[in-house]
Amino acid sequence: MATETNQAVGVCVDAGGSALGMPQLCADWMPNQIFWLVIALIAIYFVMSRIALPRISAVLAERSGTITNDIAAAEDLKNKAAEAEAAYEKALVDARAEAQKIVAEAKAEIQAELDAELKKADAQIAAKTAESEAAIAEIRAGAVQSVTEVAKDTAKELVAALGGKSDAKAINAAVAARMKG
Repeated sequence: MATETNQAVGVCVDAGGSALGMPQLCADWMPNQIFWLVIALIAIYFVMSRIALPRISAVLAERSGTITNDIAAAEDLKNKAAEAEAAYEKALVDARAEAQKIVAEAKAEIQAELDAELKKADAQIAAKTAESEAAIAEIRAGAVQSVTEVAKDTAKELVAALGGKSDAKAINAAVAARMKG
């Protein structure tokens, strides 16, 4: 009776009536398993092709569009950055040129002021020099006159001390001759 029940249910049994190991490998059930395998594959194919793959392709298309837009935006920003850098470099060069111009103008202005002050100082020095030379010439003239007076007085006293008679004209002539060299 056990053999009949096993065969009714479809269990693969060997000639002695004992059940074989795995029912999936039973040759009696193979056509049934192949049928359900094909049905399952067709169902999976329709689910994948109608639902999953369109969603996946939509997500991939959206990502591709986003990536393309981001790359375009990055390229645009890169170009703007390059333009900004070029503008910065130009502004820097212009600022340096302007600074050099201002420095040159300041140097020229300072040099002009310095030249004017030097001319003024030279004029003051020349005036002081002229005054000093005039004072020195006056002092020299006064010194020569004083030396002449002292020489006349000394010569008069020497002549008197030696017992001679002092002649003012002769003493004046002798001192004048000696002073001229």
